[in-house]
Amino acid sequence: MSDAPAPEERLSYRLISGADNREFCERISNALAEGYVLHGSPAATFNGTSVIVAQAIVLPSAIASADAAVATAVDQLDAAGDLEFDGEGHA
Repeated sequence: MSDAPAPEERLSYRLISGADNREFCERISNALAEGYVLHGSPAATFNGTSVIVAQAIVLPSAIASADAAVATAVDQLDAAGDLEFDGEGHA
């Protein structure tokens, strides 16, 4: 029995963090195997003892959904193109 969540239970976005070691890399590798993709560059810091890293991951469907929402918003702005921009952020 797999302990991976069912597709409908998976979060669209996750931030995985921890010590920069094999366990962290395995967690990222497992998420990639579950269908997540890396989102942005990893972040790293030093806590005085060890390097702590973080990597954002997203499901591709979340990216597609966000892209579609942006495209819709742009289309709506284009449709309202007859409004004049006053330079203050107001049409």
